[in-house]
Amino acid sequence: MHNPPLIAHVIHRLGVGGLENGLVNLINTIPPNRYRHAIICLDDYTDFRNRIIRDDVEVIALNKREGYDLKLYLKLFSVLRKLKPDLVHTRNLAALEAQLIAVAAGVKKRVHSEHGRDISDLRGENFKYNILRKTIYPFVDHFITVSQDLESWLTRLLGVSPERISQIYNGVDHCRFSPGLPDNCPFVPEGFVTENTFVIGSVGRMEAVKDYPSLVRAFLLILEKLPEAHRNLRLMIVGDGSTREECTRIVQQAGASDLVWFPGERSDIPELMRMMNLFVLPSLAEGVSNTILEAMSSGLPVIATRVGGNVELVDEAKTGKLVTSGSVIELADAILNYYTTPELARVQGKSARQKIEADFSMTAMINNYLGVYDLVSCQRSDDPLSI
Repeated sequence: MHNPPLIAHVIHRLGVGGLENGLVNLINTIPPNRYRHAIICLDDYTDFRNRIIRDDVEVIALNKREGYDLKLYLKLFSVLRKLKPDLVHTRNLAALEAQLIAVAAGVKKRVHSEHGRDISDLRGENFKYNILRKTIYPFVDHFITVSQDLESWLTRLLGVSPERISQIYNGVDHCRFSPGLPDNCPFVPEGFVTENTFVIGSVGRMEAVKDYPSLVRAFLLILEKLPEAHRNLRLMIVGDGSTREECTRIVQQAGASDLVWFPGERSDIPELMRMMNLFVLPSLAEGVSNTILEAMSSGLPVIATRVGGNVELVDEAKTGKLVTSGSVIELADAILNYYTTPELARVQGKSARQKIEADFSMTAMINNYLGVYDLVSCQRSDDPLSI
């Protein structure tokens, strides 16, 4: 029996994150008779790998050292020669140089996708990075972007032909992320949620690019403006990262620790989202946020910053509100509007759920990726994905 083609997915690290979540969803959902998969982590991986339900996926850690690591490229070359993948798919700048190693290792088919930019290059205009991109991009057969914003950036700034780009939105499991009451949320602080609480929630890596300190300060500003909100208003930020300690310190200094909960990394995100009344993402840059999609699928209105793919997801006055990144006052005013108008939150949350069902299905995402893989690898299939 002939084995399906093997795709080697090269990423920086397999841990909690939107890019990684999308990769796992892709691998779990593509029919096994269409493609096999291996994940090569330039750094390492965490328990997040256990979310992969297929038992035929090899996950390899190359354990990159700090700074420039020449041995990393030698290890990657060796792994690719051993795996002999039919196609290599790299993601974001951190893995881009693997395209050259793939060429050297004899991999004939190569895909690269852009999922968003980091704090060091919010606008994608870093001269050194873009020289690297322009040097390597000719070796890439096809590009995938998760937003129209990133597609425009590739064509406008970096001169990639539109025919070489497929813009594919992330899909969301709208059965797993659905409205309703939480079934089981252990370890919730006593008294944090009561019958009348209004929970402002967010989920994400607590890194500088997400700007969670601004969300914390906006929450505290509301409490200052509206002291009676102490009774019912709560803030929950799910995730971990370098700014979690700063956020905790801000809350403690304000004496509001009983009103704010930082659960850390969790595996029960759907249940936690069902505890929320409003989802807020204060990021400084964004590709297309999986957590925004999951929140919308959970029936939540969304406040997000007017950056990157956020403007493609949030319909103003229909499913949420867009605000200026870094503006604590504007963010606080937007949150306060939902808190004082709960019917607005309910109506927009319902519209958000409808938008997910119509435009962001997992089936559409998988079929679009399969289209790219089939195109690049010259595969043909009369058996489209059916889930």
